[in-house]
Amino acid sequence: MMMKMMKVLVLGLSWVLWVSADGLHEDINIFGCSDSDGEFMFALDGEELWYADFINKRGVYTQPPFVDHVSYVEEVYESAVADLQVCRDSLKLRRKAIKDPLENDPPSSLLVYTRDDEELGEKNQLICHVTGFYPAPVKIYWTKNGENVTEGTSINVPFYNTDGSFRQTSRLEFIPQQGDIYSCTVQHLALDSPLTRIWDVETTPPSVGPAVFCGLGLTVGLLGVAAGTFFLIKGNECS
Repeated sequence: MMMKMMKVLVLGLSWVLWVSADGLHEDINIFGCSDSDGEFMFALDGEELWYADFINKRGVYTQPPFVDHVSYVEEVYESAVADLQVCRDSLKLRRKAIKDPLENDPPSSLLVYTRDDEELGEKNQLICHVTGFYPAPVKIYWTKNGENVTEGTSINVPFYNTDGSFRQTSRLEFIPQQGDIYSCTVQHLALDSPLTRIWDVETTPPSVGPAVFCGLGLTVGLLGVAAGTFFLIKGNECS
């Protein structure tokens, strides 16, 4: 853990447990930095609420607009920028005091799955979840039938795991069509080559077996009734 802390210095991890009418909740605030990146985020019960986008210089609410989410004051982004600079200054000082070993961990898991049950022609989301990597972030790319896809994609900021590694999730809005093949590719500095998972649209057509057997059974039954009626009439004529 100390080896990883020297590569990415995390200055703050605020972890608060509180009780409401709904039960016990977990409120987390994480901020930290590396040579090339920084992170400042708030989360509640494992779900991101807000993070500082240092590239586009703004704060981002990660919850959908229809959710009654927590609001933060405008100055919280400026505070994140100041904390980022303090973090990097502290990182330089610690590297002078302690030898900084380079330790990189590749992703330990990469999963691709749909948000909802798959239905042809219905809007859905493909989710690409990668975890166990260090340092953050990873780069995630999507393809459809071998072509790169950027429209309808999104990715969250790296989320801190308890073992010192990170996890990150990318989403792709799509409409399943029979035969389409999608892929999620992850790049990380600890990987010798990119890691890719394939997901293809597969739907099972409705089974006609039960209907055929039911129809056949009904036909045989009707033939049996007809034959029985015929012999009954013939028997009455002969008596």
